[in-house]
Amino acid sequence: MTLSTAENRQGSISVANMFFYASMIILLLHCYYFCYDSFREWHFTSIISDRILISIQHTGLFDNYWRSKLITIGLLLLFTFASGNKKPGNVSYQKAAWTLGIGVAVFFTSQIIFVIPDLPMTKAAIGYMGMTLTGYLTVSTGLALSLRAIRTARSNRVSNTENETFEQEERLLENDYSINLPMRYRFRRSRKGWINCINGRRGLLIAGVAGSGKSWLIIKPILKILSEKHFAQFIYDYKYPELTVIAYNHFLRNRDRYPGKLDFYYIDFARPAYSHRNNPIDASMLNDLVDALEVSKSMLLSINKNWAQKQGDFFVESPINFLAAVIWFLRNYKGGQYCTLPHAIELIQLEYDKLFTVLNTDAEISTLVSPFLSVYLNDVMEVLESQMASVRIPLGRLAVPSVYYILTGNDFSLDINNPIEPKIVCLGNDPVRSETLSPVISLICDRLNKVINQKGKAKCTVVYDEFATIRVSSVQSLIQVGRSNDIMPIIAIQDYSQLKKNYSREEAEALFNMAGSIISGQVNGETAKLVADRFPRIMQDRTSWSYNNTDVTVNQSSQLDASVQMATISSLSSGEFVGVMADDPAQRMERKAFHGRIINDPKALDREQQSFADLPKVSDVDDDAIKKNFMQVKQDVKDIYDDIIVKLENDPARAHLIVNKK
Repeated sequence: MTLSTAENRQGSISVANMFFYASMIILLLHCYYFCYDSFREWHFTSIISDRILISIQHTGLFDNYWRSKLITIGLLLLFTFASGNKKPGNVSYQKAAWTLGIGVAVFFTSQIIFVIPDLPMTKAAIGYMGMTLTGYLTVSTGLALSLRAIRTARSNRVSNTENETFEQEERLLENDYSINLPMRYRFRRSRKGWINCINGRRGLLIAGVAGSGKSWLIIKPILKILSEKHFAQFIYDYKYPELTVIAYNHFLRNRDRYPGKLDFYYIDFARPAYSHRNNPIDASMLNDLVDALEVSKSMLLSINKNWAQKQGDFFVESPINFLAAVIWFLRNYKGGQYCTLPHAIELIQLEYDKLFTVLNTDAEISTLVSPFLSVYLNDVMEVLESQMASVRIPLGRLAVPSVYYILTGNDFSLDINNPIEPKIVCLGNDPVRSETLSPVISLICDRLNKVINQKGKAKCTVVYDEFATIRVSSVQSLIQVGRSNDIMPIIAIQDYSQLKKNYSREEAEALFNMAGSIISGQVNGETAKLVADRFPRIMQDRTSWSYNNTDVTVNQSSQLDASVQMATISSLSSGEFVGVMADDPAQRMERKAFHGRIINDPKALDREQQSFADLPKVSDVDDDAIKKNFMQVKQDVKDIYDDIIVKLENDPARAHLIVNKK
C-alpha cells in the first residue's frame, strides 16, 4: 500500500511549513518580549507590535522563559517529522544524539547571559538572542540527523527480529507426565513463560550442536524432574559419568517417592569394579529364534553402518543369520547356562570343522547353518571367508577381559518398569572406545526397549544423550506404541546429518518426524530447515522504503510467513531454544510453539553439583579375577566342543553330524 502520493505529499509539505512558521513566530515573539527594553532602545518597537504582544501575554505564553521555548521546540519537532528527510544517510545515532544534546543545552540555558554582572543590557540581549537562535538551529539539525539515523537503520536492517516474535505459553501446565522448564522470551517486551511438555510419552526430540546447552539446560533438569515424579529410568550416558552422577544423586533424594523398592544400576566398561554386570542375551529373554535374529541384527547393523541401506542383500542377511544361529544354539545348550555374548564371540572363533560340528547338533538352526556348511564342504572358501569375516572381525574387537566380565554376569534384569522393583539404569559409553562398544551398547538398548514395551508396567522413560552415536532401531516402535505403555522416549542429537550416519535415510526421517515434541538449540543446514518447517505460520508485516529527490515512499504489506526462520535457528545463542510441544486431549494447550532462553542460575547449579556424592564402588574385583573370568569363557567354549564331540562319537546314529573336511 503506497502511503505517499503527489497529492498527499503536497498536503504534508503545507502542514510542515505551517509548523515551521509557527515555531519561528513564537521564537521571534519570545525574543521581542524578553529583550523588549533593548528593542525599545534600538527604536524597533511600535504601537501595533506592543498591542499584539500584550494580547499574547494574557495567554500566559511568556510567563517564564521555558514555556514558549518548549512550544517552539515542539513545533520544530512536528515540522521535522512532517517534512522528513528525502534520503537516508550514513548517520550514526551517536552523532545525532550529540548534536541534539548540544542544541538543547544552548537553547534552554541561554538566559544565563542575563546574570552576568556589569554586562550592558543591549549586549546581553544580543548574546541571549544569538545563543537562542544558535541553539534553535542546532536542535533543528539534531532532529534532522536523528530522523536520518532512524531511516538509515531501517534501510540497513536485514533481519525481522521484532516481527518474528509471537505470543507464547506463560502458564505452568503440570501433570504426572509433564516436563516444565522456565524460560524468558520477547513479545513486544521481555516476558516470562514456560516450556510445557505436557505429554512426553508422545516422544521428545532434543537437537543442538555442541555447546548449544542442550545437556546442561535441558537434559539435566529433565533428570531431576523425572526423579521427582518417580519415573523408572534408562539413561544412555555418552559422556559417562556426567549424567549418571546427576541421576544417582536425584535417586538418593527421591527414592522414597517411588511406590516399589527402587534400585540404581550403572554399567561402566572402563572400570569393572565400578560397574554392575548384565547379560543382555540371557536365556530367559530369548523366547524363540526370532529373538535371536533380532539380537544378531542389532549388533551387526550397529557394526556395519552401511548395512542399514542394504537389508535384504545376501551378504547382509547371511552373517545376521549365522550369528543368530550361534546365539540360539547357546540358548538351547544345557538350559542356556552359557548363553552370553562373550561365549558367542568365542564360539564363532572356532575352527570351521569344530564350529559346524557344534552347530549341527541343534536341528532348530539347521536351515540357518546349512548354507554355510554347504559352501564350506564345496570348498568355496572365498565366499565363506567373506561372510564369516564380517562377523568374526568386528566381534573379535570385543574380546576384552573387562567387557567379558561385565557381559557374563547378571546383577539386574532389564525390566526397569517392573512395578514391584522399578530401576534406574545408566549405561555408560566411552568416547575413546565408542566404535568398539557401540554394538554392545546398541544391543543392550534394543533388548531393554523390547522388555519394557509391555502392558501393565510402571511409568518409565528412556533418555538417549548423543543418540546418533549408537544404532537402536527399536526406538521407532517405542515411540509408536510406548505411549499406551506409559513410556516416555527422550532422544538428544546434535544434527540430523549425524543421525543419518548410523541409520538409513528413511529411518532417520521417521525418527525425526515421529517425535511429538521438539526442542532445538542452534542447528544448521537441513536440520534447521526441518525444525523451521514444524513451526506454525503467522501474519507478519513487511515495510519497504524508497527514496528520490522529492519523495519518500513507504510500502507496507502483510503476509503469512514462518514464525521462526531457518536463519534464526542457525544463529541461536547458547541457552536459547526454539520448539513445538505436543499437548494431550485431556489438557489442551493453544500456544505450542516457543522461542526463548531457558532461565537458569549457573552458580546455583555449580553449587548443587559440588555437593553431589560420587558413584559408589560396586565390587572389589581386581585384574586377576577379570582375567580369570576371561580365560574361563574360552575354556567353557572348549568344554562345549569336547562334550559334543564325545557324545557324537559315542552315538553312531548321530556320528554323521561330525564335520571333518580333511
